[in-house]
Amino acid sequence: MSANRIHMTWAVVLAAATALLITTGSRLSLGLFVQPLSQNMGVSIAGISFALAVGQLMWGVSQPVLGALSDRYGPWPVLFWGTLLLALGCVLVPVLPGVWGLTATLGLLMAFGAGAGSFSVLMSLVANRVPAEKRGMSSGIINAGGSFGQFLFAPLVQGMIAWPVLGWQGALYVMAGISLLVIPLSRFLTRGITPAKPQATASATGQKFGQTVRQAFADRSYWLLHAGFFTCGFHIAFLVTHLPTEVALCGLPPSVASWSLAIIGIANVAGSLLVGWGVGRYRSKWLLFWMYGSRTLLIAWYLMVPRTDLNFYIFAVGLGLTWLATVPPTAAIVGKLFGTRYLATLFGLTLLSHQIGGFLGAYLGGLAITHFGDYGWMWYADMALFATAAVLNLPIREKKVERTMQAA
Repeated sequence: MSANRIHMTWAVVLAAATALLITTGSRLSLGLFVQPLSQNMGVSIAGISFALAVGQLMWGVSQPVLGALSDRYGPWPVLFWGTLLLALGCVLVPVLPGVWGLTATLGLLMAFGAGAGSFSVLMSLVANRVPAEKRGMSSGIINAGGSFGQFLFAPLVQGMIAWPVLGWQGALYVMAGISLLVIPLSRFLTRGITPAKPQATASATGQKFGQTVRQAFADRSYWLLHAGFFTCGFHIAFLVTHLPTEVALCGLPPSVASWSLAIIGIANVAGSLLVGWGVGRYRSKWLLFWMYGSRTLLIAWYLMVPRTDLNFYIFAVGLGLTWLATVPPTAAIVGKLFGTRYLATLFGLTLLSHQIGGFLGAYLGGLAITHFGDYGWMWYADMALFATAAVLNLPIREKKVERTMQAA
C-alpha cells in the first residue's frame, strides 16, 4: 500500500471517529438534563425517563433503517439530513415542553439525527474503504472517538448548564451548533462514493439484499449476538439516564455524575483501542464473553462498597474499559458471518436489539425510582442479564483468526 493510500485510510478513520465523537457525545450527555428539565419544566422524572427511553429505542430503530438507506442511496444524504435533525431537536427542546414535546424532540428528532452519524453508517462506510486486515483496529479507533465524545461532552454540558449565562437552554443551543460540524466531516468521508445502482445490489458472495437478511435471521449465531447486545443496551441506557439521579440519592454533588460519565468515556478510549487490537488477534466472541462477565463482577463490587465520590470514579473506570468496546467485536462477527456489503443494515439490526434493551433500561429505571425510591432492583437485574449475556456468546459460530493476516 502506498504512503498516500495509507495516509488517506487513516484520515478517513479519524474523520469518522470525530463525527461519532459529536453524535455520541451529544446523545450520551442527555441524562444531565433530567434534573434541570424536571425542575424547570414541571415534568416528572418518570416522564422525562419515558422520553429518553423512546429516544433509546428510536436510535436503535434508526440504525437498520438508515443503514439500509445508506446501502441503497449512499451515506452522504443520510449523514447530511440526519445532522440537521439532530441540531433541530436540540433547538426545539425548550420550545416544546411536556412529556410529549420532549418525546418528539429528545425521543424522535435527536435520536434519528444522532443515529444517522453513528455506528451502522460510519463503520460500514469505513469497513468498505479500508483493507480487511485494518478493519478491527479501524473500528476500535472509531469507537474510541465516540467514547472520547462522552469524555468531552459530559463536563462541558454540565458546566454550561451550571453557568448562569447559558443554563440548560443555552447548553442545548450550543450542542446544536456543535452538531453541525458533522456536515463537513461527512462531505470528506463520502467523497467519491456514489449510490449503488439497482442492478448492482448483490454482495461480494453474489447474494442480494433480501437473501442476505434472510440468511442472517436463519442463523442462530446472529440471534445470540442480538441477545448479548440487548443486555449491553439495557445497561448503558440505564446508567447514562439515571447515574446523575443515583449520585444525587447518595448526597453527592452533580459534578460527581458529570465527571463519572467523563471518566467512563476516557477509560473507554483505552478499552476500545485495546479491544480493536484484540479483534484482529482473538475470536470476538471470547472478547464479548469476558467483557460481559466482568461487568457482572463490577456491579457486585459497587453494591458492596460505600457510595463515595472516589468509589464512583473507580466504578466509572471499570465501566469505561468495556462501555462501548462491545461494538467492534460485535460488528466484526457480523462481518465475518455475512460479509461487509450489507454491514450497515445487518449491524444496524443488532443495534436495534441493543436499543430495545436501552428503552427498557431507561424507562424501567424511571419506574424504579418512582415506585421504590432507589435503583436496587435495577442493579440486580443488570447483573443477571450480564451473566446470561456472557454465557450466550460462547456458542456463537466464529472461525479462528488467521494469524497470517497480522503481517500485512
